Amino acid sequence: MKQIKGPALFLAQFAGDEAPFNSWDGITKWAAECGYEGVQLPSWDGRLFDLSKAAQSKDYCDEIKGVAEQNGVAVTELSTHLQGQLVAVHPAYDAAFDGFADPSVHGDPKARQSWAVEQVKQAITASRHMGIEAHATFSGALAWPYVYPWPQRPAGLVEQAFDELAARWRPILDHAEENGVDICYEIHPGEDLHDGVTFEMFLQRLDDHARCKMLYDPSHYVLQALDYLDNIDIYHERIGMFHVKDAEFNPTGRQGVYGGYQSWVERAGRFRSLGDGQVDFKGVFSKLTQYDFDGWAVVEWECAMKHPEDGAREGAQFVRDHIIRVTEHAFDDFAGSGADAAANAKMLGLG
Repeated sequence: MKQIKGPALFLAQFAGDEAPFNSWDGITKWAAECGYEGVQLPSWDGRLFDLSKAAQSKDYCDEIKGVAEQNGVAVTELSTHLQGQLVAVHPAYDAAFDGFADPSVHGDPKARQSWAVEQVKQAITASRHMGIEAHATFSGALAWPYVYPWPQRPAGLVEQAFDELAARWRPILDHAEENGVDICYEIHPGEDLHDGVTFEMFLQRLDDHARCKMLYDPSHYVLQALDYLDNIDIYHERIGMFHVKDAEFNPTGRQGVYGGYQSWVERAGRFRSLGDGQVDFKGVFSKLTQYDFDGWAVVEWECAMKHPEDGAREGAQFVRDHIIRVTEHAFDDFAGSGADAAANAKMLGLG
């Protein structure tokens, strides 16, 4: 059996303009002080990382890794969540998502998409330079405005959207194959890949591309009332990454899954710091260990109430307490008879 690595921390929610969160040296030292052994790096944040330089220079990647290792943490993965979102954007979201892109492509959806594709490819190349074999991203979405069928969806609308989504991602996945890197899509509301069925629709159009994997985050399944443990049983061969994030879903007579347009703290479904929500993490860690997942357990802090630094510090210990140290032998080995094939045959009356 294999053992999950960790704890690690996704740095996207912590990078900021004040020390220690405004530099790679400072934020990695802080993460180690919180008890983390690894960090997942948001590739878009120039305060921490120069993606273009990383794609061109292995020496720069070695420098980034070296600083992290000197401070006590490994770089677990690079993330292009923001850039991946821009690979496929429905026009209804053009203005909202322009802020994810370089100002030079604002107001130009076609140029923005090309920029996003190049960004994800650069991150894959940089991952190879850093010796990292998995990459985190979002799929983007063309069909999301039509997630609820009212008015009735025209025949073929969803199929055409997924045909296009797969066509946009196939060259990126092929680039990932050339570089020996898996692309792990976070299965997430707001993305066309938001549950198991949509992932299957995408994968089918990609002819089961070997580099197409899932980033498993049970919090997003709690908010959809989806069985997140059964999900591991179904898709464990495609789970390439793991975000440890908690959530709770408390529907009332006034609101449910859709949340009534309320703020996060007022929603029936909301994200919580680890241990404050409803996710059965003992079950999650057991299932992943059962299926030999040996990637990183990466804390993604998102909480409607708790301070992020408190959530981060508590999260490191939470993950450490849940990682299962795998056994090297069966619990009942002490009772083994040492029988061989001949003895087995005799026991079965086959001698």
